[in-house]
Amino acid sequence: MLTLLTPSALLALLGLLVPVAIHLWNRRPGREVPVGSLRWLAAGANRRLRNLRLEQLGLLLLRAALLAVLALALAGPVWQSARPRSRGQVLLSPEVLGNPALATLRPTVDSLRRRGYGLRWLTTGFPKMSGAAWRAQAAGPRDSARLLSAGPRAGSFGWARVQQAADAFAGQPLYVLTPAALRSVQGPHPALRSGITWQTLPSLSSAAWLQDATQRGDSLYLTIGRSTESQTTFRRAAAAVPRSSGEQIRVPGLAPLRYQATAGKPAALVPTRPADGERVGPAATIAAAPLVIELYAAPGYAAEARYLKAALRAASVGFSVAPTIRLSAVPPRPGAEWLFWLTDESLPEEWHVAAQNGAQVWQEAAAPGVADDARLVPELATEAPVHILRRDGKGAAPADQPLWRDGRGRAVLSVRSLGQGALYRLHTRLDPAWSDLADNPALPARLLTLLRPVPVDTRVAATSPTDQALAALDQRALDPAQLPAARGSEAGTPLATTSVPTAFQAADLRPWLVLAAGILFALERLLAFRREKRALTTPL
Repeated sequence: MLTLLTPSALLALLGLLVPVAIHLWNRRPGREVPVGSLRWLAAGANRRLRNLRLEQLGLLLLRAALLAVLALALAGPVWQSARPRSRGQVLLSPEVLGNPALATLRPTVDSLRRRGYGLRWLTTGFPKMSGAAWRAQAAGPRDSARLLSAGPRAGSFGWARVQQAADAFAGQPLYVLTPAALRSVQGPHPALRSGITWQTLPSLSSAAWLQDATQRGDSLYLTIGRSTESQTTFRRAAAAVPRSSGEQIRVPGLAPLRYQATAGKPAALVPTRPADGERVGPAATIAAAPLVIELYAAPGYAAEARYLKAALRAASVGFSVAPTIRLSAVPPRPGAEWLFWLTDESLPEEWHVAAQNGAQVWQEAAAPGVADDARLVPELATEAPVHILRRDGKGAAPADQPLWRDGRGRAVLSVRSLGQGALYRLHTRLDPAWSDLADNPALPARLLTLLRPVPVDTRVAATSPTDQALAALDQRALDPAQLPAARGSEAGTPLATTSVPTAFQAADLRPWLVLAAGILFALERLLAFRREKRALTTPL
């Protein structure tokens, strides 16, 4: 099938009128004829004008063909032909190895392999998975764990990885096996082509962990997190401070915690033994005092400071001990874990040093900004929309990582790691003239995900090993209704034949047309040269 990349270039075919006009107005030299009277000359000339006719038809056709070929080359002709169909591909995420639910889908995968389907890892480059590796997976949990540790890493492949596979194997049906965990499909969910059967494997385990711990006197105040396939919840608990290092603390619903106290280091609580079928979190450092948050607001930011302080107080319910929030009218000295810098003034160098040592700093856009009309992408389906009316003109720097985005994909809040701490940049302001973020009921929850790492929202960057470990504890499952229909994916049933869009391969015809134009031009010059030579040698 012939396709033109630039059909408008065919207007160059109007150039065919040029050789036709040249040939019509190109007259032969007339012969001298002696006549007895000049009165016959005017009549003969008029008849000559009325009897225009084409001459040298071969030369005309060559010139017209040359122009037509050049015009067609400008249009970018491409010859498309259907690619031969392939059997298909089975794409296996490494995270499903060792999942007991994979055994129920093994007959389906074996059936597809007998029909000629390839078996590949759902990772970068989609490398092939050998038959020996697939058989080793079925041998037992120990071999599955060994294969998972030695095999490719998928990371946070998300929906985009499946979309890449659909593009890489165009025209082929795909059978995709991934975990059902919500954290595995981060990012936007563009529409996928037909011919993809996506099967998720549920996790049969739950996760319980110690989110944070704060000591006050001889008591420990704990925040306990628990995540299942349906939800993630938090609760508070209290326990007495152990008398010696190595002593265990038992909290209902949580694996025993070992109290670890080392001279010169903060005390910590380390999980010792997970409950059956459960995952536990990392060790939690015991805070000797509540979190300290400093708010510095210039006179023009007084209203925003009140909004922010109220939102931080609402977020404090997520801590075992409420943070200490201090609002000051003069720049505070370093010492707090968080600083909200609400002013157009530059951040003092001493706070840059504090960030290097672990402090977190929040800054807002500087006036006057530029007018805008966008909406903040909601983090929950029930979240009220946030309108962005003004924003800074610079945007996020290449080294910044967006945390909150608007509907156009631009960063609303970005973060830049700085040593052990970070610098957060809000590209708008809490002022009602800039945005209605301050009035949004979801602002405290958004701030809570920044003040402490939680696995509830894995879209927030997990920069430290502790953050990454907590993010991996999120056991919530993706709603199957959001995936392409898994027709014929029941255990033991071969995959049904699905409609797969035809893939085409294109061959560019422009080089051949340029070659043809060169040949036609050489023939045209040869005929024109012969014609001129013949005209010079012909007697009048």
